[in-house]
This record gives sequence, C-alpha cells and structure tokens, in this order.
Amino acid sequence: MKVLEIKNVHKIYNETEVQVHAVDDVTLEFREAEFAAIVGPSGSGKTTLLNLIGGLDMPTSGEIIIDGTNLSKLKSSQLIDFRMRNIGFVFQAYNLIPVLSAKENVEFIMSLQGWPKIDRDSRTYELLKAVGLSDRINSRPAKMSGGQQQRVAVARALASRPKFVLADEPTANLDSKSAAILLEIMEKLNHEEKITFIFSTHDARVVKMAHRVITLEDGKVVSDEVRE
Repeated sequence: MKVLEIKNVHKIYNETEVQVHAVDDVTLEFREAEFAAIVGPSGSGKTTLLNLIGGLDMPTSGEIIIDGTNLSKLKSSQLIDFRMRNIGFVFQAYNLIPVLSAKENVEFIMSLQGWPKIDRDSRTYELLKAVGLSDRINSRPAKMSGGQQQRVAVARALASRPKFVLADEPTANLDSKSAAILLEIMEKLNHEEKITFIFSTHDARVVKMAHRVITLEDGKVVSDEVRE
C-alpha cells in the first residue's frame, strides 16, 4: 500500500540573483513498512527533501501526497494537525524537552491528540520497553546518554502510530555501539509496527541496513536501489 507519493517536486531557493535548485524534479513513491535511506554528498538535497516530505517546508512546484492528502492543499493549521497525526520525526539533535522525563517526552504528542491517560501510559511503557529504556522512564534528558536520548526520540516518533517516520542523520552524534543499538531497534520496530522509515544519512551503517537506497546528486535522483 502506498503511503507517500512525491510527484515532480522542485524546491528552488533564491540566493541573491542565483537560483539554487535544492530539489530538482524528484518523483518517488514509498509503500507501507519500507526501511529506506536517502543518501548523497553534502548539498545534494537530502535534508531539503526530508523537510518537504514532512511538511516542514513547501515545494516550489510539484506535489507531495501522504495517504491521499496533498500537503500543498492544506491550510497552515490543517498541516500542523496532519503532521502531528501522520508523521514522526527523529532529528540529529534529539530535540527532547529538557524539563520532561522520558515518559513525558514520549507521551507528549499523544497528550496533544487527546489520547486517554490509560492508553498513553500503556503505549509509552510499551515503546520505552521496546527501545530498552523501561528502567529510565522517569529520567530527564540531562541524566541520559546521547544514545539513550535518541532512543527516547525514536519512541516519541512512534508513539501515535504515524504513517511513517522521518529520521534526519539520527546516528550522527552517536558512538558506534549506540548507533548499532539504535538501528537494530528501529529495524525491529519497522518490522513489528509496519511503519515506514525514511532516513537522510551519510552513515554507512544506516545504508547497509536499509532495504532501499535512494541516491541524490545536485537535487536529482540518480539511483533508486531496492534490496531483498
């Protein structure tokens, strides 16, 4: 089942009098439960494309359609609500809320969505257990390692059962052991939860584990490799 369609998408930035084609006529489709990596050199358009998919930025032209909804047709308030209900984000810098515990960070989006407390508690514990942090449920970010914080971020991204998770360089700030643990957890959750993961990455470890590798150069797709 298709969860995402990217149709002839362009993103052009005007820097002084020179136009920069950050994303140049990209057309892609993603199906449920894919584990895909977008790779390419710095400046190739990886993060820009991820931001467009996530509705954090709008294309200059073209369409991004998530589960039948065209993002460019939504008003700002509708887009915020749609993003909250359909897309999970994992950032390089973790972006946890410092004053909240691991549990409170994970359940934050569910609270905004109006989940009953009993369901929030159950889902939060289930996910923190899945990422190996059931013993750190009341710990705040400052009391956790970088790898632990990123695992909380993954649990938070999955909390409301989004259509897919966008991960922008999620292993960039982690040591090799923490990165390996994180990737194994994400692949396991991808399989169990049937949620599509799309990574923007330079990390060879992510590329090795990906089931699909899309390569960008100068904003264009130059290869799209699906692995068994």
